[in-house]
Amino acid sequence: MTRTQKQAEPNEETEANHANGATAEKQSRGAGSAVQSVDRAVSVLEILARLGEAGVTEIADELEVHKSTAFRLLGVLENRGLVAQAKDRGKYYLGAAVLRLAGAAAVRLDISQEGVPVCRELADELGETVNIAVLDDDAAVNIMQARGAASVTAQNWLGRRTPLHATSSGKVLLAHLPPTLREGLLARPLRRFTERTITGTAALRSELEAVVEQGYAYALEELELGLAAVAAPVRAHDGKVIGAISTSGPVYRLDSDRLPDLAKRTVAAAADLSRRMGYGF
Repeated sequence: MTRTQKQAEPNEETEANHANGATAEKQSRGAGSAVQSVDRAVSVLEILARLGEAGVTEIADELEVHKSTAFRLLGVLENRGLVAQAKDRGKYYLGAAVLRLAGAAAVRLDISQEGVPVCRELADELGETVNIAVLDDDAAVNIMQARGAASVTAQNWLGRRTPLHATSSGKVLLAHLPPTLREGLLARPLRRFTERTITGTAALRSELEAVVEQGYAYALEELELGLAAVAAPVRAHDGKVIGAISTSGPVYRLDSDRLPDLAKRTVAAAADLSRRMGYGF
């Protein structure tokens, strides 16, 4: 083999670099295509929201894409219930799934907004930290918080996801779930956070029954040592529990002598917020 022939042959390292570069470029193109598809799908929803209903040709023209592309986008959205088709006219309109998503967002927004004066009033009255939590899959997430004058901790619970079985708000939300959903969550392993965390399914199920019966839940050093809390359910206009309002503080202040009164006042605040959400009218 001559020197010239040897130099002309591709180097293994060079080939590998070219292959890696081609793969990266392909992946980049794929990611870009996926983002473009999502953007177009959202645009379809916005078009239907603006026009009320539209056909494939009209949507394709709005998106400046081929009719086959618009048809594929509509097919995916229809399979997910985000759009529906009027069979007699062939036009598409927003589906029930959009209403469901909008309703879920509205509930969070409404309970957070309506809960502001309720939380602040209760926090001022009791001097403790007050939170509003809603269900987020298998956890409770705090969407509103107010601190009272006696609060000694700077810990921020806002936006924090907390376990259902180890918090007062979580127990309220778990207790009022439909039986099938509740049992599905109870079938999962229950993590122990302190020596007081309830990790037995039978014991937790019994406590949840008491929560429904008495109208509130306690959590005494079950998530963190030194922390006590009491929570009560917040209901929507149809009576469905959509959140929980809780009062929390150190156990040396929220002792057995004070907890019953805190429970009574927290239940009253939850009832007030429920009325603001339309319950009882």
